[in-house]
Amino acid sequence: MRQTLHYRVYPFDPAGHRLKVQLEIPSPSSRCQIVSLPAWIPGSYLIRDFSRHIESIRAWCGKTAMMPRKINANQWAIEGCAGPLTIETIIYAWDLSVREAHVDESHAFFNGTSVFLMAEGLQHLPCAVEIQAPPHTNKWKAYSSMPVAPEQRSKGTVDGLGRYIAPNYDALIDHPFELGTPAVITFKACGVLHEMVFTGTAPGLDLTRIARDTKRICEAQMTLFDPAEKKAPFVDSASKYVFMTLVTKDGYGGLEHRASTALVTSRKDLPVKAHQEAPAGYTQFLGLVSHEYFHTWHVKRIKPAAFVPYDLLAPNHTSLLWVFEGFTSYFDDLMLLRSGVIDLPAYLKLLGKTIASVHAGGGRHKQSLAESSFDAWTKYYKQDENAPNSVVSYYTKGALVALGLDLTIRLATDDRRSLDDVMRLLWLRFGKRFYSGRARGLDETGLMALIKQATGVDVSLELTQWVQGMADVPLADLLARSGIELTWVSDSDTPDLGFTTKTSGPDLMVRQVFEHGPGHIAGLSAGDQLIAVNGLKVGNSEAAFNALLKPYQTDQVIDLHVFRGDLLKVYRLRLAPPKKNICHLKPTHS
Repeated sequence: MRQTLHYRVYPFDPAGHRLKVQLEIPSPSSRCQIVSLPAWIPGSYLIRDFSRHIESIRAWCGKTAMMPRKINANQWAIEGCAGPLTIETIIYAWDLSVREAHVDESHAFFNGTSVFLMAEGLQHLPCAVEIQAPPHTNKWKAYSSMPVAPEQRSKGTVDGLGRYIAPNYDALIDHPFELGTPAVITFKACGVLHEMVFTGTAPGLDLTRIARDTKRICEAQMTLFDPAEKKAPFVDSASKYVFMTLVTKDGYGGLEHRASTALVTSRKDLPVKAHQEAPAGYTQFLGLVSHEYFHTWHVKRIKPAAFVPYDLLAPNHTSLLWVFEGFTSYFDDLMLLRSGVIDLPAYLKLLGKTIASVHAGGGRHKQSLAESSFDAWTKYYKQDENAPNSVVSYYTKGALVALGLDLTIRLATDDRRSLDDVMRLLWLRFGKRFYSGRARGLDETGLMALIKQATGVDVSLELTQWVQGMADVPLADLLARSGIELTWVSDSDTPDLGFTTKTSGPDLMVRQVFEHGPGHIAGLSAGDQLIAVNGLKVGNSEAAFNALLKPYQTDQVIDLHVFRGDLLKVYRLRLAPPKKNICHLKPTHS
């Protein structure tokens, strides 16, 4: 009989932010059973060494205590146990993000990569998970897209607490859990159950509106990938999709999973029942929802070959993140438009912001999209003050390449083909049967031929220039030929200094210096404390600093006094014309 690995999660010390997690292996390798905890979580391409949060690890062979021997930062060996082997870890869970685990008296959230040890050599086996209530309350409920164990279904679950089942370790770590007393609403999109869970303080939250808008987005994406049947991609691994949202003061972010997503958003961006108009940031929240839901197809099932399978102990390099994150960043806002939750002017405003953000930095002239993707582990996720001068985002420029490809294909085929056809072929070839034992991923050089097969259009030159090279996508021309006018304007009449600022306590500091700008030429550096402009005190706000610059014109020279460390320095800076940093898009005809 095939054995099952048994996990138990107990938030035994909410005030101390600790979880007790047990793993029972009925038949371990008697010579030496190695267990490990992932060093990173899929979707966030940085080595995070989650094992640093393990406070203690113990083991028993039957009732006999064993001594786990640490092999390296993320692996342990237990020798000489024929079974059953039980391993217990105490995990400190105090990371308020979508990536790790967070526990206090109000809730518990965790990703499997932060808490579930992998029994090496046995990761193909089924995994059962038991979720226990914390000691301080019996009112918590559990929420997850992980299927409930059959025996639990037959007798009914108690508020979601109890036993769940995953077919293997890869699935086990791809269904995060939220425990607590959140606000919850459900809806069906194309007949499939979706659950939205909001944790945190959000007075008057308009769940009905959020569910209504999210449903439209979900159905638009189902229609994109499967126009005929509109079938949900996750029915192969779960009976529902779960949006888990942590509401904070000013948070933002998301992380995709195969049948759920973890989100963080600011409460000010969510609609409330008392106001008919949604806040300005609500569109951003819906864009985040759209982005992570799109990943259900594109990344969780359509993957680069380098991710099949994941190596969870080391970086998994691929030059294709621009395809998987960039295409998703293009379609996320486009799905808001197609679903009707925003109109064309609102969509063009979002697109203009993306174009402006890419053109704001000179890094796009030094790093290609392919390089940005490959070096995500060491550059994109480890950005410093020089990042605008050296790094290009595979999210935002990737989205512009997707737009450029879409327009190129539409123009070449008189709108008979588009990037939609590429996504559908990717889905049919790589995604639709991914979890049915036919897993394979997109080869590093396979996209060019696939686009031609899907559309009949040869985009080899475009991909060479825009992705392998560092050429800007000629969007002004492509958009103009598609009936959209692109213009650039400045959002200020203040001369350009070539650097940005930030407030640090009572001081105003130089945040980033743009290469070849006035600040760089003058000699300013990130971290300089701004003291005075031509002898007048700067203060600690950007508004006050800009007010000091109002009397000056382009090409005038000013003296900037700064502290660099404890040294007072003065730099002479020639003011440049105000930057044209706002991209306006509008239709050329009604």
